[in-house]
Amino acid sequence: MEYDHILVRYGEMSLKGRNRSRFEQALKQNIKQKLKDFPNITVNRTRDHIYIVLNGEDHVKIMEILKGVFGIQSFSLAIKTKSELEAIREGALAAFLEAGTNARTFKITAKRGDKEFPITSQDLNHLVGSHILKNVPGLKVDVHNPDVNVRIDVRREMTFITSKVVKGAGGFPVGTNGKALLMLSGGIDSPVAGYMTMKRGVKIEAVHFHSPPYTNERAKQKVLDLAAKLSNYGGKIRLHIVPFTEIQQEIHKFIPSSYTMTAMRRMMLRIAVRIAEKNGALAIATGESLGQVASQTIESMHAINEVTNYPIIRPLIAMDKLEIIDIAKKIDTFDISIRPYEDCCTIFLPSDPKTKPKKERINYYETKLENIEDLIEKAVNETETIEIDVNSTMVEKENEFQDLF
Repeated sequence: MEYDHILVRYGEMSLKGRNRSRFEQALKQNIKQKLKDFPNITVNRTRDHIYIVLNGEDHVKIMEILKGVFGIQSFSLAIKTKSELEAIREGALAAFLEAGTNARTFKITAKRGDKEFPITSQDLNHLVGSHILKNVPGLKVDVHNPDVNVRIDVRREMTFITSKVVKGAGGFPVGTNGKALLMLSGGIDSPVAGYMTMKRGVKIEAVHFHSPPYTNERAKQKVLDLAAKLSNYGGKIRLHIVPFTEIQQEIHKFIPSSYTMTAMRRMMLRIAVRIAEKNGALAIATGESLGQVASQTIESMHAINEVTNYPIIRPLIAMDKLEIIDIAKKIDTFDISIRPYEDCCTIFLPSDPKTKPKKERINYYETKLENIEDLIEKAVNETETIEIDVNSTMVEKENEFQDLF
């Protein structure tokens, strides 16, 4: 016998009620999309699992891809047998032997999805365990901390037998919880925020603020590469690149340096909301972590958020930098983020940013920006939109929002 299936287990999705089927169907479609380069596989859905029939495809490559699919709690290579005692015993022995030759202890965990199966779960544990003990010298049963746990899932049409569990990405399938617009800089935090947002089932688009000639094309390419990495987890991503130079110059001309960061963030948020509304995104996602920099104090967030009532998602809000870096390395964005090409926030960083800005002060200072609405309209009209996926960094370009105003 050999492994010919991969059994996919749900996590939080199993707690859903009437709309559970929608989540399961979305996960099935996402898996099929991720595995489109394996033409011989089939993906089937049951009440409790999704199972992938390998049909000779490379299970090692497929399992590596499945680790990055949100909505999967865990998965296992599985042997499929008839729901008959002798077939189950032989399948369990084969699964145990496949799990490793150094095992000295084991247990059997049987579950009857088919309650009409004539042998109880406890009796099946005993009958299968006895068969393995007879065929493997020196082996012992350990129900608490076994080297190998052979799991048996008995169903009416078939039985699945597994011996190893691989942890999945968890969360919900991307696209089941709406869409958000990610404010994507070239730093470490915002790509991680995009990943964490997608983990909750949210489809993302991204917006980046580009300030040529102060920021060069390498800084822009850095963001394109980060978006391509994120597309590993959520599929194609539309990246909106906003020309921000004139607005930043206007801010630095008329607003005191201690408040330029607050003003810049407020302008970014105003523009992001217009882009989100145009593209059906119902929230803005950011990489803010409380207290990490001057613009991420409670007081700064309060002053910046005043310009919109749009929901702001901050998945990193309670994480420290080391936690964020760990995730960045796991999702392969860290090395891109530390390339030495600065974004507009870094280039125009004031030496004395206000950590506790007052709303009344920033509102007063913004009255000096007489043509700021025209500049915002111009920036939105001239925004470049690029569709990115993991295989082709730039799939399609378009100048969007020309007819927005």
